[in-house]
Amino acid sequence: MNRQDFKKTAIVLHDLAMTAIAVAVTFAVRFEGAQLNERLFYLPRFLPFFVVFAGVVYWVFHLYRSKWRFASLPDLFNIFRATTVLALSLLVADYVLLSPQLFGSFFFGKITIALYWLIQMFLLGGPRLAFRYVKYARSRHTLDRDSNTPTLILGRGNDIEVILRAIESGTVKKMRPLGILSYRADDQGQSIRGVPVLGTFADLDQVVQDFQERAQTIRRLVATPSALASEANPDMLLARARRLGLPLVRVTSLGEGMRDAELAPLEIEDLLLRPTVQIDRQRLENFIRGKRVLVTGGGGSIGSEICTRVVAFGASDLMVLESSEPSLHHILEHPSLNTGDTNVDGVIADVRDRVRVQEVMNEFRPDVVFHAAALKHVPYLERNWTEGIKTNVFGSVNVADAAVEAGVSEIVMISTDKAIDPVSMLGATKRLAEMYGQALDAEFMGRNGATRIIAVRFGNVLGSVGSVVPKFKAQIARGGPVTVTHPDMVRYFMTTREAADLVLTSASHAGESRPSIEVSNNDERVSVYVLKMGQPVRIYDLAERMIRLAGYEPGEDIEISVTGTRPGERLHEILFAREEPRMEIGIDGVMAAKPIFADRAKVDLWLDALDKAIAAGDRAAAERVFEDAIPEFKRRHQTPKPAAPAEPARLASH
Repeated sequence: MNRQDFKKTAIVLHDLAMTAIAVAVTFAVRFEGAQLNERLFYLPRFLPFFVVFAGVVYWVFHLYRSKWRFASLPDLFNIFRATTVLALSLLVADYVLLSPQLFGSFFFGKITIALYWLIQMFLLGGPRLAFRYVKYARSRHTLDRDSNTPTLILGRGNDIEVILRAIESGTVKKMRPLGILSYRADDQGQSIRGVPVLGTFADLDQVVQDFQERAQTIRRLVATPSALASEANPDMLLARARRLGLPLVRVTSLGEGMRDAELAPLEIEDLLLRPTVQIDRQRLENFIRGKRVLVTGGGGSIGSEICTRVVAFGASDLMVLESSEPSLHHILEHPSLNTGDTNVDGVIADVRDRVRVQEVMNEFRPDVVFHAAALKHVPYLERNWTEGIKTNVFGSVNVADAAVEAGVSEIVMISTDKAIDPVSMLGATKRLAEMYGQALDAEFMGRNGATRIIAVRFGNVLGSVGSVVPKFKAQIARGGPVTVTHPDMVRYFMTTREAADLVLTSASHAGESRPSIEVSNNDERVSVYVLKMGQPVRIYDLAERMIRLAGYEPGEDIEISVTGTRPGERLHEILFAREEPRMEIGIDGVMAAKPIFADRAKVDLWLDALDKAIAAGDRAAAERVFEDAIPEFKRRHQTPKPAAPAEPARLASH
């Protein structure tokens, strides 16, 4: 028995023992003399059955899942519900089975049952709260004793309480909170978990100076999500922190059940987006927990984030398929993949190798496959078109076919907004991969338990390899110029965390929408998912704001140079094709569309023609295939004329 199983067994035994004690104590308090003796005589006859019944009730209300050190109001509410069910069960038994007509008198009585309810609540909830208080007192003592980093926490009350609890529990280590700053004046004069609110963000300089005068030097600032909201003016906060030379970290996740927190350095790109789309963590945990998951391209920007989220949501096994040995080693050594209960492993394999992919799939037998392996940089694929087709088209075909053969439940193919009305080889290859997946998905329509194959389209992902934001940061660090291909170019942006969560959310919905064997049409079947990313961002405005966030003035300290559009590049991104029927799927922040595709036989003919074009090195033949499959691809040469740089509208703070 491992440590976790031992703890759970101890909790079960404690609760069952407290149930037996509660009944016995209730009788001892309520009755005396002959009445007490009579009930104690019958007690061994019914108590074992009642204790077993109580154990089932406790399991139904999840009393064994929560950790005592995190005991909170939801846990007490579960105890309240379980105890109420037990009391009502006694009431029903007493009045129906043991009524005066059968037993001669009430065995319990209403007053006795009410007293039992109170005693049972105390015996179940009291030890949990006492244990949590002991842990809290010990953590406070440890914080005061150890040489932890003096810290200011920034944000609003709810978020601050989460990070303080994480510090107290030891989840966030080496941090001693000395004060809180809130951007709301009405928070002043309060305290949260014993830590005082010392001022607003505008008081940061003065608060830091006051601590220095008391020989306590603030060494770190922690920004909760509310501190990065637009109304908090996070640009000013970042500027003040840099002027004071204080490291500023952000809370990247408030964790499962609001009991955990993850921290990361605050970067410029964290301030460039609209508010992050909130996900249904419970939905994703219910979908992923206990499943075997395979991620192709798991060492890449998106693939690695999917891997960490899969582990966070409790997959039983994770297999990382990667063609790059350094990338595979890097992701397998990632700390977040080695802290959970998931069995993590990796294989070196190229999705182009059909036999190898089939071998891995058949051996691992995943429940869910996330296909993130791809070549994605537009200029490189324009020059190396054969490589793009081999990986993005035939690699996707190999993964889909192998996954279906292995009996996978859901396959999620990572696509791009460039697949709609494509003007580049990247867009065309990704769109044809989508079409193959949709044709394969339609082929299984109506089969009970058949594999679902869907696609998820991304905009630009902040922080991913090749993204414009890291490029701009590097150019700013060198002193400029910052290069923009066209002053009117706009793009959608999302974070890697949003991208990964969108993938998991889409897979969960695809699993829910799997039709029964009686279904014979696809009226409600969607196959393409897109994150609601708000308004696209003008790249010229993005460059200006990044320059200002770095402490410079665009046009004076650092120049912005317009270089002209590149082959395969367009000014505006499109999320859905004009003819794609869109659907609301009831999930906040996610849009979906029903498929528009050719039948499997036609797609197979296109694949055969592409294979021959690659063998002959005939790019014109390959492009004719794409034009036949994707009529919009014929318009790719209608590129916009370069425009003179105009005075750009300012990018609003997010």
